[in-house]
Amino acid sequence: MSTQRPLVLVTGASSGIGEAFAKIIAADGCDLLLVARRTERLDALKAEIGGETHTLPLDITAPGAGDELDAELARLGRPVDILVNNAGFGKAGPFAGSDRADQLGMVDLNVRALVDLTHRYLPGMVERRTGGVLNVASTAAFQPGPNVAVYYASKAFVLSFSEALSEEVRGSGVTISALCPGPTHSEFGAISGMATHRVFRPSFLKTSEAVARQGWAGFRAGRRVVVTGALNKMTAAGGRVLPKGVVLRMVKRLQTDR
Repeated sequence: MSTQRPLVLVTGASSGIGEAFAKIIAADGCDLLLVARRTERLDALKAEIGGETHTLPLDITAPGAGDELDAELARLGRPVDILVNNAGFGKAGPFAGSDRADQLGMVDLNVRALVDLTHRYLPGMVERRTGGVLNVASTAAFQPGPNVAVYYASKAFVLSFSEALSEEVRGSGVTISALCPGPTHSEFGAISGMATHRVFRPSFLKTSEAVARQGWAGFRAGRRVVVTGALNKMTAAGGRVLPKGVVLRMVKRLQTDR
């Protein structure tokens, strides 16, 4: 009987929530394949974690990236037992004045690449009747986001996609979870341009470690949707029950500079 530990593939693993996931998952007794663009960050993280930690510097939106991942897994002789689709980015600002490459890039990374990797590795999990997919969505998934329209819409896709797949694989031994954090201490705020927005007030922020720990625990418990923190749960619920006009105005105000 094999005693090999599960192999967990984590995308966007070089910083923030992805880096925290890597450390927490390794401590939970899993082997890792960490994927991100920054070689130096991956090398440093591999050295820190040790054990059976493998890295692959890769832009998962690049043509042929999925095939490169498949080739690396073939080299390792391992299937993906658990997929953590963490990679993603956002860009703030009114859509009409935005950079087209940024907007399409969000769709490519947050949606297309996530669907590609899930489609590559979920069938094997279902066949083996074990494992699962943890998709990092956001509390942005629960309502439209004026001034960050494409990012919010992409995370709504991730949540809807994850919930649908969760029902499809119910009873198969496979878990599909969507993690929906709110504003988090990471590089995301500065890169997205949201760090100066009202929604990123310091009192709203959780640490990447706290978010990853709660997400991993929720996935391990088989939860379909994991929303981090009481305030974020209230926000998510409000986005679904309040009048749409009220929600739109509230989000627009939150997504403007303090």
